[in-house]
Amino acid sequence: MKNFVAICLIAGLTFCFVSVVSSENSNSERNNILFSAESLFKAMKGEDYPAIWKFLTIKSKKAIVKNVQKASAKADIKYLKEQISSDFGIGGPLSKAYWDSYLAEFDPDMVLEHSRWEMGITKNKKAAIIIHYEKSKRPAILNLYKEEEAWKVGLEETFAARTILQNSQWH
Repeated sequence: MKNFVAICLIAGLTFCFVSVVSSENSNSERNNILFSAESLFKAMKGEDYPAIWKFLTIKSKKAIVKNVQKASAKADIKYLKEQISSDFGIGGPLSKAYWDSYLAEFDPDMVLEHSRWEMGITKNKKAAIIIHYEKSKRPAILNLYKEEEAWKVGLEETFAARTILQNSQWH
């Protein structure tokens, strides 16, 4: 009987320890997710273009590079994808032109100061933040992805459908 009680006690303590560690890890991961998203919008607000680039997913970066390359080609200016990516990484003139244009249409304070944030589902290497802008009826769902052990914001993954709709005949 003493052995049974001892085993139950050890099993119970082990379960409690594992639960506490798991909870701490999930809170830490949640904080990392929120930190990455907030850092992106703060970088936008501060016009820190290299920092913006740092917090974007690979897919978002590729989409931006592709769009800049297409726009440049229309103006008879040819850039290699690597040149554009490098420029964005250092906040060069292409990066400045792109983000200045982007920020002329999007005010990061809408997200930072005038929205309520809540965590959505986090599963494997994907997370969602639900952003309720005070003047909007429906929230935006911001998608983040864990890449190279850091959480990155998926601007392309989040807003690509909106771009398609804006360019369609329905808009």
